[in-house]
Amino acid sequence: MKNKFFILLAFTGCCIAILTACAQQKNIQSRPQNKMDVFISDLMSKMTIEEKIGQLNLLTGGEAITGTTGNADLENKVKRGEVGGFFSLTTPARIRKVQELAVNNTRLKIPLIFGLDVIHGYKTTFPIPLGLSATWDMPLIEKTARIAAEEASADGINWTFSPMVDISRDPRWGRVSEGNGEDPFLGAEIAKAMVKGYQGDDLAKYNTLMACVKHFALYGAGEAGRDYNTVDMSKVKMYNEFMPPYKAAIDAGAGSVMTSFNEIDGVPASANQWLLTDLLRKDWKFDGLVVTDYTAINEMIDHGIGNLQEVSAKAVKAGVDMDMVGEGFLTTLKKSLDEGKVSEADINRACRLILEAKYKLGLFEDPYRYCNEERAKTTIFTPENRKFAREVAAKSFVLLKNAPIAGHTNAVLPLKRTGTIALIGPLADSRVNMPGTWSVSTDLAKAISVKDGLQKVAGPQVKILHALGSNLIEDAAYQARATMFGREIPRDNRPKEQVLQEAIAIAKKADVIVAALGESSEMSGESSSRTDIQIPKIQRELLEELVKTGKPVVLVLFTGRPLDLSWEKKNVPAILNTWFGGTETGLAIADVLFGDVNPSGKLTATFPQNIGQIPLYYNHKNTGRPLAEGKWFTKFKSNYLDVSNEPLYPFGYGLSYTTFDIQAPVLDKTTLRSGEQINISVSVKNTGKVDGAEVVQLYIRDLVGSITRPVKELKGFQKVFLKAGETKNLTFTLSEEDLKFYNSNLDFVAEPGDFKVFVGNSSANVKSADFKLEK
Repeated sequence: MKNKFFILLAFTGCCIAILTACAQQKNIQSRPQNKMDVFISDLMSKMTIEEKIGQLNLLTGGEAITGTTGNADLENKVKRGEVGGFFSLTTPARIRKVQELAVNNTRLKIPLIFGLDVIHGYKTTFPIPLGLSATWDMPLIEKTARIAAEEASADGINWTFSPMVDISRDPRWGRVSEGNGEDPFLGAEIAKAMVKGYQGDDLAKYNTLMACVKHFALYGAGEAGRDYNTVDMSKVKMYNEFMPPYKAAIDAGAGSVMTSFNEIDGVPASANQWLLTDLLRKDWKFDGLVVTDYTAINEMIDHGIGNLQEVSAKAVKAGVDMDMVGEGFLTTLKKSLDEGKVSEADINRACRLILEAKYKLGLFEDPYRYCNEERAKTTIFTPENRKFAREVAAKSFVLLKNAPIAGHTNAVLPLKRTGTIALIGPLADSRVNMPGTWSVSTDLAKAISVKDGLQKVAGPQVKILHALGSNLIEDAAYQARATMFGREIPRDNRPKEQVLQEAIAIAKKADVIVAALGESSEMSGESSSRTDIQIPKIQRELLEELVKTGKPVVLVLFTGRPLDLSWEKKNVPAILNTWFGGTETGLAIADVLFGDVNPSGKLTATFPQNIGQIPLYYNHKNTGRPLAEGKWFTKFKSNYLDVSNEPLYPFGYGLSYTTFDIQAPVLDKTTLRSGEQINISVSVKNTGKVDGAEVVQLYIRDLVGSITRPVKELKGFQKVFLKAGETKNLTFTLSEEDLKFYNSNLDFVAEPGDFKVFVGNSSANVKSADFKLEK
């Protein structure tokens, strides 16, 4: 009995030791979280309700114009503890000065957070996001965000209002330029890459930025393509087609979320408890802070859901933590608390999440960790960063057309390094328009124009002649609206025929014409919606006259959105869509025009034949009366009288200076079961004479579902570089998880049945195979 007792005692001791060790290990693993919780709880126990509300107030420092509301008496507000952070304030010296006001003059010395719209680079500016997405290159995109974080954090910033992951299928909407196109799968991959690039592996590191996913949610689906407009859609469409990029960014660890301006199910996003609490926090387990967009709380008054006190109370109860600029929280929450319209728990939740963000950024440990002036001198706009920006820009360009002119056999591009080039157009010698919209930190004077780039890259055997040819827009008032924020293009006030004939005379002296035409940078972006998505009429007239000369014409197209290029596609032999390529745009354009870089960009948004087709996107549903493939017109089918259903340029489209052959996909099995995967082999050959990169795209179609399913869905892609004549075999995999969608009950399911898989170099040019899902 005694021996049994000692054996039992020894066994119990071993168990206790094991349990103790496990507990210690668990405590070690959770210690950072516990340490933060203890610190924040202790701090909040000392805070007055007024100090807590002060943390919820985000103001602008006024260096970048992002709205219409100004803020006076900022210094005294900081000293009174009425400010939680600033945005649009930069440089270590300025930020240190403001941080010192908070740390040295407030009772609890709580540091401020400093944010900025770092959208597609900081001082080194990369292509606009729509252009970046056209690279289909996730490591490259991640690196652009990493460089942006390095530069912005060196200038005192620790929070970026990026990435914008709104899906949009309406090119009338100006902010399509700031997103990643029309596809949820590609948008989700880019969202993850951007968050990882900004935040790195530790937000406390001095060279990272806290990401802010925006605009939550559905902002890109505004009616009529008009900014800030109403959105109305089913939850099935919402979950399957618009929400995936937001969720991907949250799953990647994004530290913050920005609300959108639009309503959802009749409730503005900034007061929508279902969106901000039920979905975001409960379903998606988001534990970061939620900030509104600029004055979004105040704007809910015009939405018609209450006065400033009422909408502010609704916002904080719905799940908003920080009020950008409007100061509704600062001026009304205490009154609402006293009247029982909000609870102290609501205010505590918001305050805690803001303090946690500051803690995670290391600001309590060192409020000045982002204020190193020496680092700012050596990290920002370096030759290495500019070299990479040039490479990225060239990879973002999409070659839309490259044909010979009449009587010739060779395509117009690439250009030869001999002879005379006539460079013509209102965007040919503009530096300030090259970085594109939402490049608030760019030194516009340091950007490289097309003329700058051609002159530097062409070589001594090329003579470049330049002429304006036309104004950007005939209407001077419209041009003023389209060239705001320092992006002016000088107007030539001579008769337009005189300006045109001057350009034609120069064109006739040249061997080839490069026409730099399209939109100015501020013709897209926020509050830049357009009902006419052709290039401006006066530029079209110039282009028509240039084509009439009989010379080879290259249209170097600038745009922040898909355009109606029907006339250009028919009449211009070569079209290179350059979006807005960032600070190094001119050099990158020259690299591609002269063939130093083989273009490899692919469209991520469909280009329509005309504006009447909008919305037009590849992953649409079939109707009960679908038009037969390749047909037009058939009575009593879903089509138009005046134009076919087809896009001008489909999603995934883009040419190269070489050609590629993509063989039909080969599946290792034709039946997929739970827990298994299908391996899909694809042979790709460079059949041309030039080395180049191709984006091989994989789509599926669920042929029969409990709800209607898209005719194609992107589920994978690989960008592969091939030398001339080289063949590579690629492998894609599909599992049951890849086939899931949200059904009418919003259950995320994969349903058994027949599927098609497609592989090709655009959504319209594919080869297929069949398989079946069994469960």
